[in-house]
Amino acid sequence: MTAKNFLKAVAASAIILAAGIQGAMALPANMTTAGATNPPVGHYEFCRSLPQECRANPGGTTPAVLTRAGWTNILEINYDVNQSVTPMTDKEIYGVEEHWAYPENVGDCEDYVLLKRKRLMQAGFSPANLLITVVLQPNGDGHAVLTVRTDRGDFVLDNMRDKVLLWSDTEYTYLKRQSEQNAGRWVKLQDGRAVAVGSVSQ
Repeated sequence: MTAKNFLKAVAASAIILAAGIQGAMALPANMTTAGATNPPVGHYEFCRSLPQECRANPGGTTPAVLTRAGWTNILEINYDVNQSVTPMTDKEIYGVEEHWAYPENVGDCEDYVLLKRKRLMQAGFSPANLLITVVLQPNGDGHAVLTVRTDRGDFVLDNMRDKVLLWSDTEYTYLKRQSEQNAGRWVKLQDGRAVAVGSVSQ
């Protein structure tokens, strides 16, 4: 997607948002959680290195009110990070299987997520509404995306696409994500579309 086409997409999305994007959906616009679970190994190590990133979330856990300006920030940050970071595996970058870190110019899926989360917090979003989320791709591979909780639903920012979708409009099976109450804790997700078998370490 070129920058020109992206700006057109932002304008079109803002029009859709202003008109109301909830529509008729078979699944709830916000994901359903189902109790505590263990964090991914990479996030556990990330929190040990940067404990200030993994604290209780102040200011309550109400989903963000999604304004036109907020929606534009979401789209722009998703696009900018996707364009500025080149995908590489942790093995290629660090020589280990799993390492979560803020990327400079290369990174894998969770590194994209960390940077998008940081930039959206800088734009005024509460960390309670910016949740790292572990999913399964249709081929069974693990993947990490960023969920933005809003009053219009849970939206997914993904390094594999520049388009931002409602969680229920993606092809993923949702396994677990950060707790909105505490960035260092994780909760299970009830997808409602398929039964997820097994677990992933991402």
